[in-house]
Amino acid sequence: MSDTTAATEQLADLSATTLLRFATAGSVDDGKSTLVGRLLHDSKSVLTDQLEAVERVSASRGADAPDLALLTDGLRAEREQGITIDVAYRYFATARRRFILADTPGHVQYTRNMVTGASTADLAVVLVDARNGVIEQTRRHAAVAALLRVPHVVLAVNKMDLVAYEEQVFATIAEEFTAYARELGVPEVTAIPISALAGDNVVEPSSNMDWYGGPTVLEHLETVPVSHDLTSCHARLPVQYVIRPQTPEHPDYRGYAGQIAAGTFRVGESVTVLPSGRTSKITGIDLLGKAVDVAWTPQSITLLLEDDIDISRGDLIVPSGDTPPTTQDIEATVCHVADTPLDVGQRVLLKHTTRTVKAIVKEIPSRLTLDDLSQHPEPGRLVANDIGRVKVRTAEPLALDAYADSRRTGSFLLIDPADGTTLAAGMAGDAFATAPAHAHPGETPAVADDEGWDF
Repeated sequence: MSDTTAATEQLADLSATTLLRFATAGSVDDGKSTLVGRLLHDSKSVLTDQLEAVERVSASRGADAPDLALLTDGLRAEREQGITIDVAYRYFATARRRFILADTPGHVQYTRNMVTGASTADLAVVLVDARNGVIEQTRRHAAVAALLRVPHVVLAVNKMDLVAYEEQVFATIAEEFTAYARELGVPEVTAIPISALAGDNVVEPSSNMDWYGGPTVLEHLETVPVSHDLTSCHARLPVQYVIRPQTPEHPDYRGYAGQIAAGTFRVGESVTVLPSGRTSKITGIDLLGKAVDVAWTPQSITLLLEDDIDISRGDLIVPSGDTPPTTQDIEATVCHVADTPLDVGQRVLLKHTTRTVKAIVKEIPSRLTLDDLSQHPEPGRLVANDIGRVKVRTAEPLALDAYADSRRTGSFLLIDPADGTTLAAGMAGDAFATAPAHAHPGETPAVADDEGWDF
């Protein structure tokens, strides 16, 4: 068999495997870098020259074995040099599955970066030092995973070698974390005792913990059920661009291009354009230069409609029988990610899918206290890494799904209009899965000011 044929067959095998996006989180010195390095090393996902470089540096430091944490320390050095890297992404594959790993910083001041890494994740790995147990940063990571509706959470109780591989230590930590996660509404927690440094239960089962009969970290990552079938979700197409070539070949062509956020669109289907509410029918779908009868997420397509409707970037095309509510009053949970605070009365830009509108922060009803999940009422402002509820009034109506129904069309960003800095990442609707339902807020009178923000 030729090398070309073998490579082709390998690519075919990889394309047939499923893809798992997962994020790692943990406090400083919990061993997250070592865990990532161990996963890459023991799954044979490290290039030879990378491993040789790690071995050389480790030997120069007097280490007896390669320090696998050095596989990720290069990016940390870049960060110290002033290069902004919010999340480091790693790509690797086994015979059973392909992986995209979002490696998020562990320091408390970088908790906000977990929002970036976990926002598209199917699974989150939360590390805990067996000697320290569940600490505030652990609770913060669990809360972020719950807010972002990450379907699966793995609790990796690391450094079991430093507590003599005691089963009771692991059981106590697992029970405390699982109870906390259950309060947050996390649907599934899998606790695994590991030693990333020694390799126990990371890729290979540990002979030091024969009392544990569950999967290793890699085995769980390879087998956890992950559904990427978003075709059954609410169909949503945020319009990115209106295509009008006006050439002799296409004198009347008018297409609405964008990436399908969720669901499926078919020729002949009745659709509604939001926020205008105008309706029409799909007469054609262009995909990669060819006409198709059906398209689904996450394909990038161009829709052709039966009627000439005033549609522009930022509009949302949805099935006529499945339209989200439009409103100018949004209540949501946000994670504040900027160094500057978010204050009541502050003017911001709100970016939802491809639409950006002016907005005013009308109220900050509460800030979440992570120790006991209580709500601190009326804090007045949110600062970096705070998680809280906000009420925002927008200049124009927006069509938002609840974040619990659609992570793509239920999320938004609050942006500083002065310099474009992202202030907060928002999730529309209820905060946690166990929270009581809220009715959609009704319309309120427009609030005018004297600087052009009249709404």
